Amino acid sequence: MTVALTGAFADPPRDAARAFRGALRALSRPGTIVTLAGAAGPAPLSPAAAALLLTLADATTPLHLAGAHDCAALRDWVRFHCGAPLTGAEDAAFALGTWPALAPLDRYRIGTPDYPDRAATLIVEVEDLTPDGARLSGPGIRGQARLSLPETAAFRANHDLFPLGWDCFLTAGERLAGLPRSTQVEAA
Repeated sequence: MTVALTGAFADPPRDAARAFRGALRALSRPGTIVTLAGAAGPAPLSPAAAALLLTLADATTPLHLAGAHDCAALRDWVRFHCGAPLTGAEDAAFALGTWPALAPLDRYRIGTPDYPDRAATLIVEVEDLTPDGARLSGPGIRGQARLSLPETAAFRANHDLFPLGWDCFLTAGERLAGLPRSTQVEAA
């Protein structure tokens, strides 16, 4: 239980504001990699994912933990620092895990025609996050951008659902990139 009490922001108002600005920048500029530091949850949680949870998750945002992220230490940390109710994939506002652990992706909410904002946001922990690989285009991107993705087919299928579909943050260490459903993805 001791690990659940550590890892929060040192200066919560300022650190959360910085993390929120970083998350907005990453999501509004797909392919842009930002640094989110200042948080440290239990393994296997990356610092960037910890900062996202501390900033975006609260008692009104159901969270699904997938694969190795669904462990006692992380569940305790989330309960203590965020208060987010833990839930199954079908009811999640946020889902956290590696790409294989989050599958199958069709279990997450994609919104409805009247309420497309009621979709899930996936927080995908990846080994590495670099500005190469898949080609990205669409809103927030001048010309095109590149981003290392775990695959392209699922992101292309998600874009085809627009304005429905899930949104995604990718995290690796303190690095974060956003990929909203409005982004067109093409293989490298």
